[in-house]
Amino acid sequence: MVPNGFQHINGLGNFPSDWQVKSADCVTTKITKGTTPPKSEIVQDSNIPFLRVNNLSFNGRLNSSSEMLFVSSDAHEGFLARSIAYPDDILMNIVGPPLGKISMLDKQYDSYNMNQAIVIYRTSPEHIDKYYFLKFLTSELAQQWLQSRSKKTSGQQNLTIQLCKELPVPVPPLPEQRKIAKILSTWDKAISTTERLIDNSKQQKKALMQQLLTGKKRLLDDSGRAFKEEWEEVKLGDACSKVTDGAHHSPQSVEVGYPMFSVKDMRPTGFAENTARHISERDFKALEKQNCKPEINDILIAKDGSILKYCFVVKEEIQGVILSSIALLRPKLNIISPHFIAQYFSQDSVKFFVGKALTSGSGVPRIILKDFKGIHIRIPSLCEQQKIATVLANADQEIELLEQQHADLKQEKKALMQQLLTGKRRVKVEQTDLKAN
Repeated sequence: MVPNGFQHINGLGNFPSDWQVKSADCVTTKITKGTTPPKSEIVQDSNIPFLRVNNLSFNGRLNSSSEMLFVSSDAHEGFLARSIAYPDDILMNIVGPPLGKISMLDKQYDSYNMNQAIVIYRTSPEHIDKYYFLKFLTSELAQQWLQSRSKKTSGQQNLTIQLCKELPVPVPPLPEQRKIAKILSTWDKAISTTERLIDNSKQQKKALMQQLLTGKKRLLDDSGRAFKEEWEEVKLGDACSKVTDGAHHSPQSVEVGYPMFSVKDMRPTGFAENTARHISERDFKALEKQNCKPEINDILIAKDGSILKYCFVVKEEIQGVILSSIALLRPKLNIISPHFIAQYFSQDSVKFFVGKALTSGSGVPRIILKDFKGIHIRIPSLCEQQKIATVLANADQEIELLEQQHADLKQEKKALMQQLLTGKRRVKVEQTDLKAN
């Protein structure tokens, strides 16, 4: 049932009666896609970026961390002239998965070009505000409409130019568009600020790990004096009472039962039980007797496939078992702190070494257990290990808190977008907003 004061648009939903709904080609002056030039036209001595899907992002800006190619001016102004794009043009990938990368071009370069996996939207300022259109394209509203009409062939998702032109766009009056875009931009700034804080915190933790886990920086003991004891080198197999892995066979799955965890179920601080498959109580008991059930203070490490991607300490009892893709280290608690070892294995330098030196297998890369046992680690006294682990755990908690704030902001923005872009929540347009028109 359509509420009073609203109109229904098939495939999109209900919108205020005083809004128009127009196809994208009615609110733009250009919609086209790029072309791939010969490799000889991709050059270094050019100031014309040639964009690919990896240069786009989901946050409305170009992906600054992705390598950018450059195209010759002859190609740019010649057979690529159709797809010349300028600052404020909006790009969207039309080949995936994933679809839904949207980026507005900035003023870093005078002009751009792109391949055929990207469509260009150039907005018509008398019909639509460019920032409003950008927000709309990134919305669930637009993305669901496009995704549901995409063609899937050979594992690829494709959108046609015609679909990109037919995309229905809710069009409130221009002052209201600008106000909506301004409100959502405020949320974007808060999200970007949180992202920067997360990046900074991760870099700070990385620097702290480099200092603390190598002994370059020494912490204070309980008496307030810096630790001075020499570090000693131990072999992991000697410092652990058990270095093993999980089940080497996979019992039949059941709908209700005990979780059987593999690497795919690992997360930074524990298992995601909702992704695990389940086994019967009988199979669980049998595998428990085979030491496939982790205990508190065990260290679990991804050893097959995503090597060392996840490494965490079991902090509470797990009523489940693990598969052989996960290594289980049971430390001798009078020698090493499990939390110190988990932090040690989370270092980029250690991941790189283990990945290069110890990985075997021509198919799925894996580390064999005897190599785990043979890893040599330099460790301080147990007390200093515990102090180091506590400092790094506090840094992790700060990062986790920021990541949760980031997730909350994104979820709140998503809900707000849904309300603002459908007119369920109307914005108040001030006199100053009307003058901008």
